Amino acid sequence: MNVNIQTVHFVADSKLIDYVQNKIRKLETFNGRIIEVKIFLKLDNFAQAIKDKIAEIRVHVPKQNFFVKSTSKSFEGSFDDAMDSLIMLLKKNKERKAA
Repeated sequence: MNVNIQTVHFVADSKLIDYVQNKIRKLETFNGRIIEVKIFLKLDNFAQAIKDKIAEIRVHVPKQNFFVKSTSKSFEGSFDDAMDSLIMLLKKNKERKAA
């Protein structure tokens, strides 16, 4: 599984990067065929006033792509919400293929 983390409009500290990487490792329990994961962490700038933090996750598995996006007041919160949505998508996809 290839993981790529990109930050937009800021530089992430090692604590945030470690947090994201530890959470992403858990995805393999839901789908062992993940080829690539792209994570985008963005600051939502509105007229020079920083408002929300956005987390986007793109997952590529053979013949499919998944995309989730979440916004909140912290990167950890946004990333956790996006991960929860992504896990639900992966579980539904696994159930659909099993049926």
